[in-house]
Amino acid sequence: MKKKRVIIMGAAGRDFHNFNTYFRHSTDYEVVAFTATQIPDIEGRVYPAAIAGPNYPEGIPIYSEADLDQLIKKYDIDQVVFAYSDVSHEYVMHKASQVLAAGADFRLMGPKNTMIKSKAKVIAVTAVRTGSGKSQTTRYVASLLTQMGKKVAIIRHPMPYGNLEEQLAMRFGSYEDLDKFNCTIEEREEFEPHIDNGMVVFAGVDYGAILKRAEEEADVILWDGGNNDLSFYNTDLLIVVVDPHRAGHETTFHPGETNLRMADIAIINKIDSADPLEVEQVKNTISTINPGAKIIMANSPITVDNPEEIAGKKVLVIEDGPTLTHGNMAYGAGVIAAEKLGAAELIDPRPYAIGSIKDTFAKYNHLSKLLPAMGYGNTQIEELEKTINDSPAELVIIGTPIDLRRIMKLEKPALRVRYDLEELGDKQLADILADL
Repeated sequence: MKKKRVIIMGAAGRDFHNFNTYFRHSTDYEVVAFTATQIPDIEGRVYPAAIAGPNYPEGIPIYSEADLDQLIKKYDIDQVVFAYSDVSHEYVMHKASQVLAAGADFRLMGPKNTMIKSKAKVIAVTAVRTGSGKSQTTRYVASLLTQMGKKVAIIRHPMPYGNLEEQLAMRFGSYEDLDKFNCTIEEREEFEPHIDNGMVVFAGVDYGAILKRAEEEADVILWDGGNNDLSFYNTDLLIVVVDPHRAGHETTFHPGETNLRMADIAIINKIDSADPLEVEQVKNTISTINPGAKIIMANSPITVDNPEEIAGKKVLVIEDGPTLTHGNMAYGAGVIAAEKLGAAELIDPRPYAIGSIKDTFAKYNHLSKLLPAMGYGNTQIEELEKTINDSPAELVIIGTPIDLRRIMKLEKPALRVRYDLEELGDKQLADILADL
């Protein structure tokens, strides 16, 4: 029987995982190509034969998603699998319409065929949108588990932007490990805070191989999700973080709504900075579509190094890149801190942006008086550094999860903003984890 010819649409994450868990050894399908989007400069590579397996001795080419129509026709594609996250339901259906019109079937893959079973307990932290507060929630859960005497391994959603064979199954226990694997800003933002807390983080390309490594060190696996993607593992407890700053997005973005409908616990974060009416709106939505979920209310308290230095200054605020770009947020913790502490002016970085940073502002035109910390490679990090240094700011406020001064030379004084998770009322999460 003729194999079905497949293209997987992705962004160097979920697409590779779907291939590894479902298509790699299949005799019914042939994956002809991957397409790539969202992340700069990830197309033009090849998914290596060493990872793709014996059915793919030449590996699998990765093209730009802009070539999708031509690829469907050129390779007589039967099926296109959509495999990336944090996009609106409307966006997904536009892509489906494009694929159908080009002559192929359109497919979404769910938990049954893509989740891996672990011999350890698995707790997953997911979200309805990127930037909801997964990382701070994961840190909080890790802290509770270690206080209970558990050996915890954190497995982070993939971000393999470099050499895929070298990044197959990585372990991060120190800053030296970050340097060893030439981690980007985006990777460091996710790994460094865990390392600072004494935790070990695993990530890479093959999440079956990663799980085996993590199970050797831990009796609890803590999944730290990316964007608003589904967990890669079967879970014993599924936590979803909901952001009232974007009320309504919990049912209009893929696959965040799936996370919400599956969740055992829904944490409504950022209560301290959100509109109470929108908090109530989100709470009602959760109760309607997942009445069995336990709702926990939480603040996202912000702390600042030397906060008295902000008052009266012209400041340039730098925030987490993905949260501002495809996360659609127009501000973050850095902006909140700057305004609360009396900054005289928030500098508009757009006149000073160069290269890919300038391109980012052109693509995401909802951004103005803050700078997304884009850093997917050395060139982009250099462009970000020059944009910062060329601005007329008297003070730089770093609202990213890492200290950018570790990886670039800033010619201006800078302060860091940090944010954590704080349960409101009775501390319920510790009791739930203890019962598990």
